Amino acid sequence: SSPLQDIRNTVGNIPMEWYQDFPHIGYNLDGKKIYKPIRSKDELDMFLEKMENPDYWRTVQDKMTGADIKLTDEQVDLVRRLQRGQFGDVHFNPYEPAVDFFSHEVMIHPVTNRPADKRSFIPSLIEKEKVSKLVHAIKMGWIKPRKPRDDTPTYYDLWAHEDPNSILGRHKMHVPAPKMKLPGHEESYNPPPEYLLSEEEKLAWEQQDPAERKLSFVPQRFGCLRAVPAYPRFIHERFERCLDLYLCPRQRKMRVNVDPEDLIPKLPKPRDLQPFPTTLALIYRGHSSLVRCLSISPSGQWLVSGSDDGTVRFWEVCTARCMKTLPVGGVVKSIAWNPNPTICLVAICVEQSVLLVNPCLGDKLLYTATDQLLESYVAPEEERLQPVQWLVPSAEEQSRGIRLVIQHSKAVKQVTWHGKGDYLASVVSDNSNLQVLIHQSSKRWSQNPFRRSRGLVQAVLFHPTRPYFFVATQRCVRVYNLLKQELTKKLMTNCKWVSSMAIHPGGDNIICGSYDSKLAWFDLDLSTRPYQLLRHHKRALRSVAFHRHYPLFASASDDGTVIVCHGMVYNDLLQNPLLVPVKVLKGHAITLDLGVLDVLFHPTQPWVFSSGADGTVRLYT
Repeated sequence: SSPLQDIRNTVGNIPMEWYQDFPHIGYNLDGKKIYKPIRSKDELDMFLEKMENPDYWRTVQDKMTGADIKLTDEQVDLVRRLQRGQFGDVHFNPYEPAVDFFSHEVMIHPVTNRPADKRSFIPSLIEKEKVSKLVHAIKMGWIKPRKPRDDTPTYYDLWAHEDPNSILGRHKMHVPAPKMKLPGHEESYNPPPEYLLSEEEKLAWEQQDPAERKLSFVPQRFGCLRAVPAYPRFIHERFERCLDLYLCPRQRKMRVNVDPEDLIPKLPKPRDLQPFPTTLALIYRGHSSLVRCLSISPSGQWLVSGSDDGTVRFWEVCTARCMKTLPVGGVVKSIAWNPNPTICLVAICVEQSVLLVNPCLGDKLLYTATDQLLESYVAPEEERLQPVQWLVPSAEEQSRGIRLVIQHSKAVKQVTWHGKGDYLASVVSDNSNLQVLIHQSSKRWSQNPFRRSRGLVQAVLFHPTRPYFFVATQRCVRVYNLLKQELTKKLMTNCKWVSSMAIHPGGDNIICGSYDSKLAWFDLDLSTRPYQLLRHHKRALRSVAFHRHYPLFASASDDGTVIVCHGMVYNDLLQNPLLVPVKVLKGHAITLDLGVLDVLFHPTQPWVFSSGADGTVRLYT
């Protein structure tokens, strides 16, 4: 380093390993880096310096500054003295005469004349406290005296493990080698005449396969023992015997003793999980054909049902009274009441159109405000190209409550509302990219969200809180983000044909029913595979539903039952959902091989509605 460069270490007393991998060794008072001196020597330079530099042996590197320092004669001398185990100071004499204070001679005056402490002649309070604690512990029996050692010798039974009946028996799993079959009369050198084979029997024996022969040899008769020749099959039999011995299993396979109770999962008792629907309370009669679909108003006061008899009926929930019958002139495939409590609208799928109907039930202010909202629509100046037609019904249809008709190109099989109540989605029986359409009722505008078809769509759903859209095809459920317009997840249902879908009000769990009588529960945070597959029904599932507030979900099947399950979803993300079947609700009669076609929970009460192929709607409370 140049003499001008000052590399004195002003860093302080810190471990230099901290700066091992840095070009600097610390910072000066101004906060600027103190750089290490440039060391560009390689092994060859080091070797040359070692050979040529006479002072190489006394040059050391200062770790603090990284500079090379040449040791002076005094420093070299100090190092040598320390290596020999001598004192560093040359002038230090370790053998100077010392005053022997503590000698064997007793002196008159003490070395220190300090008076004794007070504590040296007063009993200690701390020790007294410790002793009293120990005495108390002995009285209470917490400290027990040590037992006297038993000096009697102990003997061990070396052969205890040899008992085959003992638990620890060494031969517990031992299988004895197979014994040889004892020879019978046919093996005698002079067997009775009935054991000898006739000529026909000999011929038959020779033609038989060796594995099928009763005897592996032909019995022979000799006059005396001396006339018996050497046995020809001796080596063969020895070989077979060896095979018997070494192929014999050495261990007995024990049956696993499992208590059947341990195989059943420990689930809480259903009565601890109340409330849930248990009894049939009301039957809503009126439809003449199978009731395909149900929907309920957000207030829980009105119920609407659609049937194959071409009518839609509006019922009062508490009295089972039919308030209104709306003939629609076709099979009603799906029905959905608007979830927004400030809008009184019902979407009905009839053949190739979706009807938006104002049932004019309940609060007059509410349903007149809904009509005013629909009438306030102003048509855009230029016509936009749409995949559907928005038609205004005739005066006669207006009087029946029909407010708008969304005309599709093919038959519509499902309709569902968004939680805010402005958008609705419909599913068309088609194999093109126009299967799923999203409509905005306030602007009378429809759009097709997908460019191409991904399979036959069975059902669609809007997420209750986030901008997600669920599309269930036959085998899987695709989750789309509507804001980013991309596929977020693809859930594999492990079912052959998905029939229906419902989402938990929390939005993190969905259930799918399928025609192969399985119900798949998905935890969206956990996996794209089902968290649990429930096979409670014997026949195809037609519909599934979640309760909006209670931890309940239900499934309806062609076996004529509705199974209500407790499905608790915890806020703790580490705890898995608890799924417990709590009740099988029966009541619907199986008609035309169809049972319960739709199931629906009351928005506030723990009640469940079901509609069946027998033309009735039933309420279980």
